[in-house]
Amino acid sequence: MIVEIKVPVLPESVSEGTLGAWHKKVGDPVQQDELLVELETDKVVLEIVATESGVLRSIDVEEGATVVSNQVIGSIDTEAAAAEAPSAPVVPAHRPEAETPTAAPAPEAADRPAAEAPAEGREGKAGPAARKLMKQHGIDPSQIRGSGSKGSITRQDVEQHIRITADSRPSATAASTPVAAAASQPEVEGEEGRNDRRVPMSRLRQRIAERLKEAQNTAAMLTTFNEVDLKPMMDIRARYKEQFEKTHGVKLGMMSFFTKASVEALKRFPAVNASIDGSDIVYHDYFDIGIAVSSDRGLVVPILRDVDRMSYADIEQAIRDLAGRARDGKLTLDELTGGTFSITNGGVFGSMLSTPILNPPQSAILGMHTIQQRPVAVEGEVMIRPMMYLALTYDHRIIDGREAVQFLVTIKQLLEDPARLLLDL
Repeated sequence: MIVEIKVPVLPESVSEGTLGAWHKKVGDPVQQDELLVELETDKVVLEIVATESGVLRSIDVEEGATVVSNQVIGSIDTEAAAAEAPSAPVVPAHRPEAETPTAAPAPEAADRPAAEAPAEGREGKAGPAARKLMKQHGIDPSQIRGSGSKGSITRQDVEQHIRITADSRPSATAASTPVAAAASQPEVEGEEGRNDRRVPMSRLRQRIAERLKEAQNTAAMLTTFNEVDLKPMMDIRARYKEQFEKTHGVKLGMMSFFTKASVEALKRFPAVNASIDGSDIVYHDYFDIGIAVSSDRGLVVPILRDVDRMSYADIEQAIRDLAGRARDGKLTLDELTGGTFSITNGGVFGSMLSTPILNPPQSAILGMHTIQQRPVAVEGEVMIRPMMYLALTYDHRIIDGREAVQFLVTIKQLLEDPARLLLDL
């Protein structure tokens, strides 16, 4: 029996995706639930697996092509034996344009010879953008250790390899660039070091750009600032961190305090937890908090659901799990969808002060920054305390300045006196 391999049903917010490298070739035996190919969307990387065991009969859509929900990309012969596979007919790599108009290959795939073998490194295969960049620079994939899903080589891995290689050379010449190398032009006097490098934006990066621009174009964004003395919170962490980790199996970090304080402040100021839908304001009676996480593919914001029902340990474990899967590209679409409020921590990169941008359709986002030991006045005396600047960017269309300021002051008070959270004060 011939079983079609289809693109999974994508949610309404994701209209299409880019097909990655096939992990099998025509004639290879496949097992049920075995990974066949990856699909990169503007939010996550999805794995397309075999629904039945058998032999891969055809690959109808090549790597780099744009595909949509339920599109047929190949087939499996469930009755064929692996030994018979070489004599099986090979279906053309691409269907006629009239049959699959949405599966036109991306430029990088169209420029690649059909017989070219997939790029494979020591740890796995490479995605379309990584393949193109390696080809442009004449890089052997075996020189790069992949950091992506199942050891696949990402565009960031290739870029890092290029930087390291360039740094190790005595000097960079114009002929080292893909454009100059292709044209075989000699080095131009006085042009040393002035090189250009063009790489395609990933779907995630394109989506990030669209959403940020959408926020700027539609929301009336303002940012209010405050500072918080973190000594009380840090004293609690120092006192209980060993016992907390021993009991719950996870470290007691700062994010659980900030997340808990944010939820309490959202309860007191419902407009900050609301969103605009047309001419209506939608007030949410639940608290789904987005935690910004940096990954190789870009910034993603996985969602913690019903945080008001979570303990400190629950929050810490959930954040650790989401951050790890974000780095591995294992987040699901559901985990990146929704959210009523977001928290971003630029302090981990050394940011002292910033104005975060809203994550639509949310109406506010809290920005954390680096902790600095600064002299401050405490009960009439100058003391050195661990201080952090906080920033709240909000949509002034539904949140008044008074509400925004009081919301941030509430977070400040809860963090400077953590007992308030326990006593519901």
